[in-house]
Amino acid sequence: MRLDLSIPALRIRYLDGSLTPAQLVELLHERMLAEEASVQRHVWIRRLTLDEMRAHAAALDGCDPKTLPLYGIPFAIKDNIDLAGIPTTAACPEFAYTPQVSATVVQRLIAAGAIPVGKTNLDQFATGLVGVRSPYGACRNSINPDYVSGGSSAGSAVSVALGLASFSLGTDTAGSGRVPAMFNNLVGLKPSCGRLPATGVVPACRTLDTVSVFALTAADAATVLCAAQGEDALDAYSRDLPPHGDNFGAASSFRFGIPREADLEFHGNPDGPAQFALAVAHLQALGGTPVEVDLTPFRAVACLLYEGPWVAERYQAIRPFIEAQPQALHPVTRAITEKGANISAPDTFAALYRLQELKRQTRPVWQGIDCLVTPTASTIYTIEAVQADPIRLNSNLGHYTNHVNLLDLAAVAVPTGFMTQAMAGMPWGVTLVAPAGQDLPLLTLASRLHARTVPTVGATAHAPHRLASAVPDEAGFPSGQVRVAVCGAHLSGLPLNGQLTERGARLVRVVKSAPCYKLFALPGGMIKRPGMLRVDEGGAAIEMEVWELPAREFGSLVAGIPAPLGIGTVALQDDSQVQGFVCEAHATVHAQDISHFGGWRSYLRSLS
Repeated sequence: MRLDLSIPALRIRYLDGSLTPAQLVELLHERMLAEEASVQRHVWIRRLTLDEMRAHAAALDGCDPKTLPLYGIPFAIKDNIDLAGIPTTAACPEFAYTPQVSATVVQRLIAAGAIPVGKTNLDQFATGLVGVRSPYGACRNSINPDYVSGGSSAGSAVSVALGLASFSLGTDTAGSGRVPAMFNNLVGLKPSCGRLPATGVVPACRTLDTVSVFALTAADAATVLCAAQGEDALDAYSRDLPPHGDNFGAASSFRFGIPREADLEFHGNPDGPAQFALAVAHLQALGGTPVEVDLTPFRAVACLLYEGPWVAERYQAIRPFIEAQPQALHPVTRAITEKGANISAPDTFAALYRLQELKRQTRPVWQGIDCLVTPTASTIYTIEAVQADPIRLNSNLGHYTNHVNLLDLAAVAVPTGFMTQAMAGMPWGVTLVAPAGQDLPLLTLASRLHARTVPTVGATAHAPHRLASAVPDEAGFPSGQVRVAVCGAHLSGLPLNGQLTERGARLVRVVKSAPCYKLFALPGGMIKRPGMLRVDEGGAAIEMEVWELPAREFGSLVAGIPAPLGIGTVALQDDSQVQGFVCEAHATVHAQDISHFGGWRSYLRSLS
């Protein structure tokens, strides 16, 4: 039985002493040699030698596995990301250089205990979604070597799927962290842009690039993200994002967008419609309500990526090199990139204006849904087919991915099944998408969806998926939200509710207080207001609503509450407690006791 490389499984063995990092790298080295002797998939550009891996393992001697979240966890690195002392090629030998320091994200992972095992193959300069545009050979699919692995992070995905690493780093500009995940039956995390710093990463489109993570499970991807995230002073595009808010991924009910029938495109894949419908049914079984979304503006954004000035940004990323040695580029990469030299400044501004218009058109979508769900890719192709029609088929694979970074969205690709023999039994999956900062809710929902589909999805080539681990909601993912119970004019539809909604609050649930409160109609004021007072005897359960708003907005809400009202701790009927509106006792002496109505709405109806 092959070694289970999921992070929880390795941690258990390190903690009980049945495995050491030194032993692990020996086992991995043997596994790599055996894999290379079977099918040549062109996974690596530079695999670390056994001695180099031993050196990284030895650096953990004397460390306590309990204190390092990634202690002894092996990972692969896309070869456009720097690892100190190992050449970075971006899949172009003439471009190669040897960095003295590792990329910031790699440094953070090694500091957390992770062990690098090699630099992986990619579509040259991260331009492509197929994995065949490399002078180091077309990277072959881990399940069926006749098929593309997906790109540009081709080798990164295949290395994890073959059991050569626990997780891997890719990059994602147009879908390169998601398409290879689907094609190799993995979870693919495309974090919010800037959440993982790009210092030490060869850019494709610097304003859009993000480092991505391939993992066996969403929980593993979350563990990696927690260890590596955060602003970097050396990367102007890195950022510390605001807290994620309500974790809809853990909720018993949520709303997810799906494309209208007219917007679904499978590019001739006979299995696509049924596979997508099955994934939607799984989400409904988890408590989700599907909501049809018009993808027209999203598709318009996607078209800008390769028809607009972002091609010029690809040119700018390697401008000195391509102008000096154009013949060194892969023919397809060169044909795409050289188009950027002819895009003018007016063209660029026109595209930026258009993008801003489309952002405004897509923004209201998120008011009605928690996340958007689409196929990760419409279909999959053989290597032979892609080499015969490289531009069009590559474009097809980006149909559902190209808009995400331009709109500053986060995404997680999730395996949900396998297609029929009509599509050679290849993997299928969907992608969950939400606004920037929503990485944790997406990973949580991805974990639940993945666990539900595991009888269909099965295992990777090396071990069963370990799906019991929950996504960590740790200090790395604070919610940054405060819940407030309201009982009067702040209720939905009443005059002061706008004080909540204008601060970005959302209704969480309708509740009743514990039966130890009295409700009073307070005299005076332009707007009728209740006062809720806790009592020792004669109390009632009062109807309330619990709202959630960003913590940064809580202070201004409290500051605007006039005496004798204030915020205190309110006991609810389910024995939980929450911050809520309460009243000073002296103000109720001459007020009308309306507790018998059971709530403010009932009292107001009695007045009409």
